[in-house]
Amino acid sequence: MAQTIRRKGTSVRRQAKSEGRKGQVRKARAHTNSFFDRMMNALPFTEEQWHKFFTVLILAVLLAIVVVIARVSGLTALAESQFARAATNAGYVVRHVDVHGTERLNEARVYEKAMALDDLSMPLVDLEALRQELVALQWVADARVSRQLPNRLVIDIVEREPHAVLRRGERLLLIDPSGVELEDISAAAATEYLMISGEGAQGQVEALTDLLDAAPALQPQVTAAEWIGNRRWDLTFATGQRLFLPEGPERAAAALISFAKADGVHRLIGGEVTRFDMRNPPRMYMQVPGRADSELEMEEEKEPWPARHD
Repeated sequence: MAQTIRRKGTSVRRQAKSEGRKGQVRKARAHTNSFFDRMMNALPFTEEQWHKFFTVLILAVLLAIVVVIARVSGLTALAESQFARAATNAGYVVRHVDVHGTERLNEARVYEKAMALDDLSMPLVDLEALRQELVALQWVADARVSRQLPNRLVIDIVEREPHAVLRRGERLLLIDPSGVELEDISAAAATEYLMISGEGAQGQVEALTDLLDAAPALQPQVTAAEWIGNRRWDLTFATGQRLFLPEGPERAAAALISFAKADGVHRLIGGEVTRFDMRNPPRMYMQVPGRADSELEMEEEKEPWPARHD
């Protein structure tokens, strides 16, 4: 005869323990909810505003998902195509181009880039791509392209400033203050600018400007600068006299300042000396044509420099 085995009921101790755990969970939830409520209440938003915020957030997420799906399925391109066609039918196509800011740049080169978009629907014009094409032109430092609806493109050009002439073999190239080549220039027109020569001189244009700025009184009298051995400068004045400077930007600047002070006292520029050699400061060696001893020495002892003929 089968016997039925019955489990004993839950003991009082076990039941009390279970109730204790449930109570702890309820207290923890209540504490969390209370802390969250306090934080929400501390923020300067009403419950209605929070409701709107979360609603907008949910809609934004859904919209992002829709956009992703549309891009994957090609619906975005189709929509853009239809929109561009509608804009074209409404007259929103490139018909006119206005160019501003050109002085030395040939405007025809700008129109050549812009009018390639002639009859293109305005929404399809890639303004940044056109800007990059314009900035690639030699005279253009920067450019801004904007739409003027319904059918006009407006282009503002910032031109590079001519600064000096770079001699490269037989060619003379007009360059800007950073050494960017602008265009070929004739020998006659090149006389208006500082002539720069020497291998690697193009990459030293900005450094040369800083050097000449150290002695502003001399700067207008310097007509040429030659970068020697990729390490130092020789300067030529309007009188044809030459100044040999030492290596290193700081030593060269110090020598040029010292020469400017000596010139202010002794009127060196325009005198009989044809070459001033300051490669071994603080001495300056001066060369005078026709003398048996062609080198003269000037030693810096105190200011002003005393001329000493050996």
